[in-house]
Amino acid sequence: MEKQPTFLPDTAQRYQSPTVQYEFDPEHLLRSEPTKYDATSLKSEQILLNVGPQHPSTHGVLRLEVLMEGELVVDVVPHLGYLHRCFEKHAESLPFNQIIPYVDRMDYVAAMNSEHAYAMGVEQMLGLTGKLPKRIEYIRVMVAELNRLASHFIAIGTYGIDIGAFTPFMWMMRDREHILRMLEWLSGARMLYNYIWIGGLYYDLPVGFEERVQEFCSYLNPKLVETQRLMVDNKIFIQRTAKVGALPLGLAINYGVSGPMLRASGLRYDLRRVDGYSVYPELEFEVPIGTGEMGEVGDCWDRTWVRLMECFESVRILQQCAAGLLGDHKRTRDFDPQALASKKIRPKAGEFYARAENPKGELGFYFRSDGKSDIPLRCKARSCCFANLSVLPEISRGVLLADLVAIVGSLDFVMGEVDR
Repeated sequence: MEKQPTFLPDTAQRYQSPTVQYEFDPEHLLRSEPTKYDATSLKSEQILLNVGPQHPSTHGVLRLEVLMEGELVVDVVPHLGYLHRCFEKHAESLPFNQIIPYVDRMDYVAAMNSEHAYAMGVEQMLGLTGKLPKRIEYIRVMVAELNRLASHFIAIGTYGIDIGAFTPFMWMMRDREHILRMLEWLSGARMLYNYIWIGGLYYDLPVGFEERVQEFCSYLNPKLVETQRLMVDNKIFIQRTAKVGALPLGLAINYGVSGPMLRASGLRYDLRRVDGYSVYPELEFEVPIGTGEMGEVGDCWDRTWVRLMECFESVRILQQCAAGLLGDHKRTRDFDPQALASKKIRPKAGEFYARAENPKGELGFYFRSDGKSDIPLRCKARSCCFANLSVLPEISRGVLLADLVAIVGSLDFVMGEVDR
């Protein structure tokens, strides 16, 4: 019997993964280097098929070079760079506090979460971690969880369209619109907010915002149950997604996969619990993982199910945040959300890395500062979408072309963050 690949024993033990032991295999990554094919190297029964870059199933401007034998996928080569944001070079020519609007434009469907990660990174450099007023922290978590819901709604709704179900998309867009209207009421923008500032917030919550969040949570819970019955528990959806694109846990760890994709493979790893940043340690919520209930652990069905379960947990977090903001951390006349937000930010010299749990996985920022300038010497974004997309060839070989579309949709990536 062939020996199973093994990776990282300490990770498997620490985060309640299955009992399989893992050790890092560096040659695996070398063997999985994608190859660009040309007509001269093809066998007579093979064809090259371009999917994208202008294609609805690639969720943006992604080009997939697919080597086919009949209806079967032999190999997939993702080609990136069609939506290059030039984020990192822009960031190295701007003051720290002027970079936030550029952060918004990476994962533009989860801008609040990206702002939260970036602001925490710079605050770590300034020594402000844990020193912000609790009201600011609760507001940050509230808006981040609202944006997490909006991001998951797009993932679930568009995934329904990818495999032929139109109604879930309309339902998800209907409920996402409630969130966008609340965030527009809060910040003045529907998608690109510039709301979470380094050391604080742009403004305090509008009067009545907490009550509106509570009303929305009461409205949303039964809607999520309807979505689960209509789509995730649907027999046709199960047949299209169960046992398709299964991602083994060891392979996911090897590729740096994170977020719902990693948890769907059976690893209970969520930075909100592992790192315990902001006020998440004070809140009660569960971290759902894939169990292979309908097929195999880590398949397309598990990834969709995990995202939907995370929506239920985000509603729990929102209810607790709203209660806290109306109770122990309610608004006062002397509260200033910009009290710690200075116009000139000069961190001490050194290298810093900060990360947060975005809807799609671990978003990290690496900074290098000389201690003299308010402009970073280096600002590097660790994109969860890029790492998650890189595993696509490994889980797509040998599937039907229609299943490749289902696999791509289950990854839930945004090309603005992939290309940065």
